Order: sequence, then C-alpha cells, then structure tokens
Amino acid sequence: QVQLVESGGGLVQAGGSLRLSCAASGSIVSINRLGWYRQAPGKQRELVATIANGGNTNYADAVKGRFTISRDNPKNTVYLQMNSLKPEDTALYYCNAYYGRYYLETWGQGTQVTVSS
Repeated sequence: QVQLVESGGGLVQAGGSLRLSCAASGSIVSINRLGWYRQAPGKQRELVATIANGGNTNYADAVKGRFTISRDNPKNTVYLQMNSLKPEDTALYYCNAYYGRYYLETWGQGTQVTVSS
C-alpha cells in the first residue's frame, strides 16, 4: 500500500505563491502516477495536475502557466508550485497516487489553500 501526507497549505493574498508537498510512503516502487486534485466548497473534486513515472505532466486549463508539478524521487515527494494565485484557487488540495499492477488509487488527507482578494 501507499500512504500520502500533504503539507504546505495556508492563507495567501491574490497574486502570491505557495508550494504544496506530498510525501509518499509504503510501496513507493509501485507508484505509477502522482497528482494533485482540489475541491472547493459546494463543488466537485477536480484534477489540478498529474505527473507520470516518465515525467510527463498534465494540467487543468485553469492552472496552466501558473502551477508546476514536480517530483523528487529520492525523497518520495511530489510538489505543486502555485504562482499568481487567484481567489478561485481557494480549495482543499488533495494528493493522489495510482499504484500497483491494477492501478489502485489512494488519497492524502488534504491541505487547505485560501487565497484572499
């Protein structure tokens, strides 16, 4: 199994930056893809960005050019650098991983990001 723990959320003014971290533990070698999702109050959880084992990345249109996903394999950590933050980026941000032969899915507990106008 894989366990994920997020950190780095907080309160920031519009235009500011934050970096989220997600530390993975457990069956690290079986991870196929890591990603970040977010859920704002009253809305469905949505994809923010993903990064595959080969390094290929994918971003939601709403964050392209502002957010960058990266991973540090020796530290078993995935990051989300968020720049030019907007109030509409306010949400609970979740780390996500697919792992194993059958692409099992696991989630972290979430970290709150609040952007004030």
